[in-house]
Amino acid sequence: MTETLYPQHTALSLAASGVPVLPLRRGKVPFGNCPACTGNACGGRPNMKSPGPCDCPAPCHGWAAATTAPAVLVSPPWRAAWRQAVCVGYHPGGATLTVVDLDDADAIAWARTALPATRTVVTTRGEHWIYRGAMASRNAVRPGVDVKSSMAYARYLGPGIGTLTALPDAVRALAVKAPAPVRPAPPTVTVPGRSGEGKCPHRTPAYLTRGIAMAEQQITTARSAVHATVYRTFLAVLSRHGRCGCLTDADMARLFAAAQTRGETVRHCADAWANARTTLGL
Repeated sequence: MTETLYPQHTALSLAASGVPVLPLRRGKVPFGNCPACTGNACGGRPNMKSPGPCDCPAPCHGWAAATTAPAVLVSPPWRAAWRQAVCVGYHPGGATLTVVDLDDADAIAWARTALPATRTVVTTRGEHWIYRGAMASRNAVRPGVDVKSSMAYARYLGPGIGTLTALPDAVRALAVKAPAPVRPAPPTVTVPGRSGEGKCPHRTPAYLTRGIAMAEQQITTARSAVHATVYRTFLAVLSRHGRCGCLTDADMARLFAAAQTRGETVRHCADAWANARTTLGL
């Protein structure tokens, strides 16, 4: 009596030993949701982000459908699924187990030097190393290595050989995500102040007001070469108003804001302003 020929019998035997099981169809994947649960019409029972059994009468919701209840495993919806099943899956975390899935020879070689020996099951491509204890699951923890435990399923391929070892810290560490890189805070840029040198040659304040408005328009209507347009505009404003001291912080803020609407950063605005001042010797 083999798992391939009698997956339901294998499932009942595993369930009797406390291992939650579910049928897997071709491709070693769970069955799709039943009509009552298709498109999340059931409201997502259970919430797939939380551990817990599925309360649907059909084997829905992937790993959460795994059960140890014989009455469920032999119920009509499940019997129909077992007739189509190609193998048995189980929920390692539900059995307080963790499976380190090693997909190739390189992964196996790594495990033999990095992890303590434990019960081993040969798979079609590599090996499952099974530890006693549950943890978070995570795929691709390193090349060819997945960790399957809570909220995951694994294919049952037999009892394996060797003695179960307690889940080591070396395996737990595999599922710990590296902290996201901390992006440096944008530099605090101080808008360079006005020169305040020389006598103001302008007859009325309106002259400056018109000049700033025209500069804003020139920047905001630029269709290309925005960087160059911003620099040239800053240069023109400073050449006309930079030496007399009539430029205010509000005027410069207006120009910076106009440039930022065209995609320029505060840092670039400050650099362009500083370069224009340097060019004019301010």
